[in-house]
Amino acid sequence: MDTNKNWKILKSEYLYREPWFTVRKECVELPNGHQIPSYYVLEYPDWVNVIAVTREKQFVFVRQYRHGLGQINFELCAGVCEKKDATPLIAAKRELMEETGYGNGIWREYMILSPNPSTHTNLTHCFLAEDVEKTNRQHLEETEDLSVHLLSFEEVKQLLYAGEIKQALMAAPLWKYAAHQLML
Repeated sequence: MDTNKNWKILKSEYLYREPWFTVRKECVELPNGHQIPSYYVLEYPDWVNVIAVTREKQFVFVRQYRHGLGQINFELCAGVCEKKDATPLIAAKRELMEETGYGNGIWREYMILSPNPSTHTNLTHCFLAEDVEKTNRQHLEETEDLSVHLLSFEEVKQLLYAGEIKQALMAAPLWKYAAHQLML
């Protein structure tokens, strides 16, 4: 029997509102009556990422600088679900095309993850796109500086084993993919 209950929000106020970063401070009461006077919640739009595999079984990766870590890393193509995107799938297809110039293929939602269910309101929709092909050039935004790399499955596994895929929301679906390949 599940005895867990939702917390009660006693007070809520926005401390900061920006398109990519919104912070709420709440006073909450737990089911046992204990109160947490300063609980912070980060509101973000939903995110997407794509395991894109070409007909030749090459994985489409991007490599870019990430200021938070101060590192250049290999990553899956990823981005934000924008208001103009009717669905996460549309956002994922748009991001793959913009960042890499790859499109078409057979798409399916692979998994849905929470960046941090304790403090974040958004979800990450991970897609698997197989048989993608180069159909266009990159259409990067002014704030994007990334290069496209085609990697073999062996190279992807080596990156995973070496801990070179730093973004947890990208490593998780890649590990799932690798595990699934072992079961085939």
